[in-house]
Parts: sequence; structure tokens; C-alpha cells
Amino acid sequence: MAEMTATVLVYSDDRNVRADVVAALGPTLGGVKLEVRHVATQAAVLAELDKQDVDACIFDAEATPSGGMGLSKQIHDEYDPCPPVLLLVARPADSWLATWSRAEAIQPFPIDPLALAGQLEDLVFVEADEAA
Repeated sequence: MAEMTATVLVYSDDRNVRADVVAALGPTLGGVKLEVRHVATQAAVLAELDKQDVDACIFDAEATPSGGMGLSKQIHDEYDPCPPVLLLVARPADSWLATWSRAEAIQPFPIDPLALAGQLEDLVFVEADEAA
């Protein structure tokens, strides 16, 4: 029997943010092995999504020049089905923008490993159940 794997795409122009996300998530999520792909550009995000094998995305809302909120809005408009997006935001007041971006979840900086893993687990497994 093949081991289940969930593929998570992490986008930030800051390699430290990407490393923090990877460290916070660890190697498994709810007993499922994680394959974490981290990218630093909008073009790389779109190239990964074109492969149609991403289960969830974590985007840095503070990334430049392409912020995670605008990128979330773009992929929700352009990809069907679109993997769920969790946005990392610097200010709780940005939650209304996260709603505009159609992100399914938000997580404030600094990254809380337990909260991040819990939200991602909800996104990966709830979204998978709804798609089935």
C-alpha cells in the first residue's frame, strides 16, 4: 500500500519565511507525509499549480513584488479546481483583504507551529473530503 502524501506549496520572496513554514509544519500532517515545495516568485507558483498536484498553498501576504493576497485572488480566478490558500499576514487588520483574496484561512506572523499545522490540516483534509 502506497504511503499517502500531501503536497503543499509555500510562497515567499523571503527564504527565512519559507524555512520557518517548513520547520513549523514538520515532515507529516495528520499522519500523512508532507511534500513541501517552496518557491520565491509568482511565475514559480503558477508553474507549480500548472502541474495540478498541489493540495494546499501557503502564501506570504507580505511578499514582494507579488504579494500573497493578490496571488491568492489570481489563482482562485484562474484555476479550477484551485487548491485552498492559507495566507500569512503581518497585521490582523488585513483579514478583510484576505477575504477579498478568497483565501480559505489566515495565520498572523509570527508563525505559531501548532496553529499553522492545525489550519493546514483542516484545509487539506476538509477540502479533500468536500471534493470527494
